[in-house]
Amino acid sequence: MKKKIKQARHFSHITNDDRIAISYLRNLNTSLRDIAKQIHKDYSAVSREINRNKDPVTGKYLYGKADKLSKNRRLEINSTLIKITGGSRLEEYIISKLKLNWSPEQISGRMKREQKVGLINLEHTVSHETIYNYIQTKRPDLKLLLRCNKGKYRRKYRTKIRERDRKKKELEKIRIDKRPDIVETRERIGDWEGDTIVGEKQIEHIMTHVERKSGYLLADKLEVPTAEETSSITIKRFNTLPKDKVQTITYDNGSLFARYATTQMKLHIRIYFAYPYHSWERGTNENTNGLLRQYYPKKSSFKNITQEQLDQTVNLINTRPRKRLNYSTPEEIFKGVALRN
Repeated sequence: MKKKIKQARHFSHITNDDRIAISYLRNLNTSLRDIAKQIHKDYSAVSREINRNKDPVTGKYLYGKADKLSKNRRLEINSTLIKITGGSRLEEYIISKLKLNWSPEQISGRMKREQKVGLINLEHTVSHETIYNYIQTKRPDLKLLLRCNKGKYRRKYRTKIRERDRKKKELEKIRIDKRPDIVETRERIGDWEGDTIVGEKQIEHIMTHVERKSGYLLADKLEVPTAEETSSITIKRFNTLPKDKVQTITYDNGSLFARYATTQMKLHIRIYFAYPYHSWERGTNENTNGLLRQYYPKKSSFKNITQEQLDQTVNLINTRPRKRLNYSTPEEIFKGVALRN
């Protein structure tokens, strides 16, 4: 008897993150069905979203325009609903709690509990967003009663903008499962994995790159751990190697690798990223960092370590025989001078 496989349920509600993804994928001429699969939504929901919120002039679907159209439509619908009216028991309840320095979230939460158990009898209950909107649009005089009245909406708005930009940048990254098969099988020299190890108080950093086939290690001290310095040092370091020995790099998702596009362009290579919190996807790098930690334990200070001292430590690791290399050293494999069987 064949078992019926239950398909995962796709919810039709389109979120802000979904709109960012749709906008980005549409620019890549991705089909609607493929977009629906990637964001785990029904095809009809994606099609409806694009038709409803595309630019009425150009016909293009752009995140900013789509988000604005959606919000305006929601505000228009909400404006037809009776929420908080002047002189009502609901308004009196809200104002009385604001005067006690309760936040709108506390007011909404407590209001719903008291209404449920019969302690109060209001026309209806409302969310904290409704209370904020009511104060913002109808009763700005009540702003003085808000504990966090300075720039609450501005901080929230800017946070959303930063989050939107971060999501967009994440979508632009090429993930590890897009790497060529030759990278996975370690058939060639030139595919690297990169990361950083952190010293005392999370201040000092050592950037590491490990070649996948040979286990050959490169390590550079970051005097000023920024994305700009990380990219600059990486470019300088790899420019000292033969071009055929620098094919790809796979990084984790740390902010120090945010300038990867510059690194990619300058070195004429392809850079990939592991999925967040999937450290095992860069196992070669993680294991080699463990070898380096034997010399620089966690929570130790890197402050007085010079690049020359770091190079000496790296040389010890690169000239140590490895079982997986049939007891050749990473340096021998990398340079093509390994002992013959």
